[in-house]
Amino acid sequence: MINDAAKEFLLPGERLDDLQRSGLMILQDPKRFCFGMDAVLLSGFAKAKKGDLVMDFCTGTGIIPLLLSAKTEAAKIYGLEIQEESADMANRSVLLNGLSDRVEIKAGDFRDAVTMFGASSFDIVTCNPPYMKDEHGIKNPSDAKKIARHEIYGSLEDLILTVAKILKQNGKFYMVHRPNRLVDVISCMRAAGIEPKRLQMVHPFQDREANMFLVEGVRGGKAELRMEKPIIVYKEVGVYTDEIYDIYGY
Repeated sequence: MINDAAKEFLLPGERLDDLQRSGLMILQDPKRFCFGMDAVLLSGFAKAKKGDLVMDFCTGTGIIPLLLSAKTEAAKIYGLEIQEESADMANRSVLLNGLSDRVEIKAGDFRDAVTMFGASSFDIVTCNPPYMKDEHGIKNPSDAKKIARHEIYGSLEDLILTVAKILKQNGKFYMVHRPNRLVDVISCMRAAGIEPKRLQMVHPFQDREANMFLVEGVRGGKAELRMEKPIIVYKEVGVYTDEIYDIYGY
């Protein structure tokens, strides 16, 4: 049941989803790109200390900043989103949850982040980026979903180079991506001076191949990559593993 106060933040066609975490709610629009398991896993994989300044690139409707506000003691969490409608929805979710003092959403291109926020200004950067190269894959006829899924506004290389510029020395970068881009991600990170430190594969079921991976990199870090125990999402169809509930925070 949506209370009258929450209804003030909803626009036609939008819905309000309960995140089942710290009373948080998020605005979603089925016609646009709604968050999925990848965002939830990234929010559990990312680590932020008390007082850290965090940036989330490609924030969409703000799911990762919202979850990190509940899971960490970061001082301030920014979200940057190129689609103004999604950024507006994220901002309304921030207001709805009373998080304006800790979470701030900006509409803009991540390639302009250094101009907007300054170089070497963040302790942590997270990103759940478009997974598909612009020239590959079937394009979704919906522009909003196409932009969320394809590297239209900046390549993977552009993204990671920008991350390296806005991270402080020894700052950490957390990303979720598809296994078919693993070599690209690791190569781009090293070329940008972000050393991969932790890698975790994600499998939908125990007997299925991985369909996602999570990676942590450190700007200026020494070469030493640790493979973590894989995450299994489902025990059986429709039933999450205990690990997923632990990650989500139940």
